[in-house]
Amino acid sequence: MSKIGKIRMRSLLVLPVIAAAALGAMTLTASSVKASGGEAHIEEMDWSFNGPFGTFDRDQLRRGYKVYKEVCSACHSMEYMHFRNLAEKGGPEFTEGQVKTIASEYTVEDGPDQAGDSFERPGEGKDRFPSPYPNEEAAAASLGAAPPDLSVIAKAREGGPDYIHALLIGYEEAPEGVSVPAGGYYNPVFTAGSGVIAMPPPLVEGQVDYEDGTPNTVEQMSEDVSAFLMWTAEPKMEQRKRLGFQVLLYLIALSGLLYFAKRKVWSDVH
Repeated sequence: MSKIGKIRMRSLLVLPVIAAAALGAMTLTASSVKASGGEAHIEEMDWSFNGPFGTFDRDQLRRGYKVYKEVCSACHSMEYMHFRNLAEKGGPEFTEGQVKTIASEYTVEDGPDQAGDSFERPGEGKDRFPSPYPNEEAAAASLGAAPPDLSVIAKAREGGPDYIHALLIGYEEAPEGVSVPAGGYYNPVFTAGSGVIAMPPPLVEGQVDYEDGTPNTVEQMSEDVSAFLMWTAEPKMEQRKRLGFQVLLYLIALSGLLYFAKRKVWSDVH
């Protein structure tokens, strides 16, 4: 066999190993970051879904949904999520009956009817979560600025759930020299506005009643809703990790088979 042929064979054997390493790296979740341009430190939380084998805590996701519904949904939409997603594997895993009840608590616009008019009806599992405002302009007119949709906010912001958690608990008095306009608040984690944010502190102690007896502190509620928003941003995370692990094992086995096949084929060549 020519020297070039041997080099090609060796390259073929190395490629699966490289691919396996790359795939393993892809399963890792985001780590902590520091807020650029400010002194606020975004703490790296020990989320249950961190790491290549991490999974969502179902109880935490259910509590996080409760925080979203009772607090966040008053201003923020979640248009990329359907009610039926709440019953899917890998998420809060509400029962079909619970999802039906949850959906019916919302009013959605449907139509046209036989007369060509739109009408309102109770929500169903097939419906998307309705926005609290008919459009962004109406939201901006009511709040001063249109609040972002929360469906994929955990993937859209650097730091992901760590950032969301830090933002929710990061409100404080503005330091000397920082001017906060009327109706504004100071949160050093929100670097987009140099710490000045229009959203008031959304959470207060005891705001949401947890049916499972979990302490309803601001810290706990912020953790729960951050985990929930991580799930809405990546509802297939657990399936992706399982598939990545299976492919990793396949590539390792393939590398071994190719190695021994090469040894067998060229065993009589000196």
